[in-house]
This record gives sequence, structure tokens and C-alpha cells, in this order.
Amino acid sequence: MSRKNSFFLLLAVLVTACSKNIDLPGFDESQWQSDRNGCEGSRIQMLDQMERVKDQLKGLNQDEMVKVLGKPDKNELYKRNQKFFIYEIAGAKACTPPDEASSYIYLSIRFNATGLAKEAMIYRE
Repeated sequence: MSRKNSFFLLLAVLVTACSKNIDLPGFDESQWQSDRNGCEGSRIQMLDQMERVKDQLKGLNQDEMVKVLGKPDKNELYKRNQKFFIYEIAGAKACTPPDEASSYIYLSIRFNATGLAKEAMIYRE
């Protein structure tokens, strides 16, 4: 094996060894992802599950978060390169027709300047 091939083999091993296997026990990622803006009602039914696993989201980078929870419903950018992913759980205005009777509930994930999740909070308004 040439030096060039050995280098690429080593690089491939390092890349696969550094990727995280993300598993949230008792949480159905596909069901969460299929309920954009919480309009179908699946996310509100999964609220207890999310409460149990939200701390396991800390430390994930943005790409890993999208793999687990899907594309966020909203992105917010703040000073000092902080970014927030917002996943709506219930009461979103984007739902047709909007459910004005329910309170607005959402999951907010704060990423620091290095792109790692540092906080996962569920808010009720």
C-alpha cells in the first residue's frame, strides 16, 4: 500500500471514529420530524418524551441536531455568534387554520459560537 493510500485510509478511519451515533431512547425522531410547526398534533403528544431527552441534545452540533430533530421551524441569530433553533410544538401561527385556543409551546436550542448546543429549553406562552 502506498503512502497516499495509507493516508486516505487513516483519514477515513478518523472521520468515522469522530462522528457521534445519536440515539434518544424512547423518542421517535421520524414522528417529530414529520410534524412541521406542530400542526399535526404529534409534537404535543411527544412533549413528555422531549422533556426526558432534551438534555441529551446538549453538545450536538447543528448538523447533528438536524439529523435528530429535522430542519428547525425557525432560526434566530443573536450577537456573539449565538444561534437558536426553534421547533414549534403547539399553537404555531403557521398552522392552517391556526389553533388560537392552545397556548404557544416551543423548543428552543441555543448554539454557542463554536456551533455546539449549550441549552435546550421548552417554553410555554
